[in-house]
Amino acid sequence: MPKEAKPLILICEDEKEIAEMVADHLEGEDMLPQMFHRGEHAIRFLKSNHANLMLLDVNLPDTTGFQLIEELRQNNIQVPIIFVTAHNSEVSKVKGLDLGADDYLTKPFSLPELTARIKAVLRRTETAKDQLITNNVEITEKPFDFCDAKVNPTRMEIEFPDGASEKIGRKELGIISYLVSYPNTVLTRRSLIHAVWGVHADVRSRSLDQYVVKIRNLLTAHECNTDIFRTVHGVGYIYDPV
Repeated sequence: MPKEAKPLILICEDEKEIAEMVADHLEGEDMLPQMFHRGEHAIRFLKSNHANLMLLDVNLPDTTGFQLIEELRQNNIQVPIIFVTAHNSEVSKVKGLDLGADDYLTKPFSLPELTARIKAVLRRTETAKDQLITNNVEITEKPFDFCDAKVNPTRMEIEFPDGASEKIGRKELGIISYLVSYPNTVLTRRSLIHAVWGVHADVRSRSLDQYVVKIRNLLTAHECNTDIFRTVHGVGYIYDPV
């Protein structure tokens, strides 16, 4: 049985001794730490890589932790964040949490407490992801119509006019939901990939097209109207119900 991947924890901290101490401790806790001493380097990494969590100081040589978290959110980078900082005023704590941080720990701190907080945030993050089918679909969403069929996200299935029903996968459901969210609009392949696989996903258009073929074949097999779900050659797709 393959081992579970170690969570990647970014440490964005200007004091190198503290960063190295935390990194050594996290390695012993079966986590994979990566250190950054400047905010710009952390941003650059996160624009093209996934991390499970970031430990973020307020004071950085090139920016502040508050500015950094705002830039992350502006770039739609939703990495969980724990502030680890000497700023212990109530104003700073409230600001950090209001900006979207998941926790706020003040220096000095104990390493066991830091570990406990990291694990708590990781658990909450995973629980929240359980509600997601793709980036744009939650399992709690209500059924909706698509090409004469009814799509049920909770059951992850499509009910057809002929009375049959078929299970569908997360990617197919994500594609259909995104198309229905933007009717009568030409959606590029890239926008669909970002919506379903994520902004940083390395997915080729051919993979998307293969999923679209699966959706069309399923609809055609149950005599649904696929004329309103069209390919716009060289661009992407359009769902044109009216």
